[in-house]
Amino acid sequence: MPFDQHSSSSLPADSHRLRGEALSVGYNGSQVLTDVDFTLQDGSVTVLLGPNGSGKSTLLKTLARTLDPSAGKVLLDGADIHRQSTRLVAQRLGILPQSPSAPDGLTVRELVGLGRFPYQSLMRQWSRRDEAAVAEAMAVADVSQFADRPVDALSGGQRQRCWIAMVLAQDTDLLLLDEPTTFLDLKVQVDLLELLVSLAHHRDRTLLVVLHDLNLAAAYADRLVMMKAGKILHNGAPEDVFTVANLKEVFDLDAQVIHEPISGRPVCVPVKNSLATSRGVGPLAATV
Repeated sequence: MPFDQHSSSSLPADSHRLRGEALSVGYNGSQVLTDVDFTLQDGSVTVLLGPNGSGKSTLLKTLARTLDPSAGKVLLDGADIHRQSTRLVAQRLGILPQSPSAPDGLTVRELVGLGRFPYQSLMRQWSRRDEAAVAEAMAVADVSQFADRPVDALSGGQRQRCWIAMVLAQDTDLLLLDEPTTFLDLKVQVDLLELLVSLAHHRDRTLLVVLHDLNLAAAYADRLVMMKAGKILHNGAPEDVFTVANLKEVFDLDAQVIHEPISGRPVCVPVKNSLATSRGVGPLAATV
């Protein structure tokens, strides 16, 4: 099937598909990222966390070549991403930006078909392989039943799955998603994250995702990256990164960290300091 035929590279076994070296990025004279080194772990779901303005979306966009760094470089399959053609990059890396919108009346099948653009040319027109890739992408994202419906007629969660199907139709190993769960109901967020995790764990995808919800990030990420003021402060497994001290340092959040009894994943419980003070006790004890 198309999804099992990913682009191979000649990288050494200990190399990684996507990484940034000494990245600095700014907007309108204001520095957002400063000398950031980052390596995306292959075959996993990595979540970028941080307060507003911390640089997490900027880092994702820079790694995706949407933004140009003022210093440093991004390496895709060992080569500078800015020295590679747009078509080649799109065959290797897919990005889903924040709150994408489709033209009025565009059907789900047509939207997902846009993911095949990197493979089209004067010499290569639409083929059975493209049809198969679109059909499989819709099936994986569970939107096949909406194939002939307008995208703008669907619910927010259904639309987001359609956009993910479009990125899947690109048939890339690397998927970068900027706040894909924003404005969605909790159950829809959970279902969407279950889909993303399954792509990494069962379909050999590598995902970099920006999220705002701390507990959902800790529940579904293989790795957490905490950012503040344009720098990466902590990077590792959730059980190592999601600690009382780190939540205070990065988010200025007083919290307990407990562990969900079934999965053992860490969960953040904000401390009601006003209540604790009224009872004559200090901040609640917390598990590191």
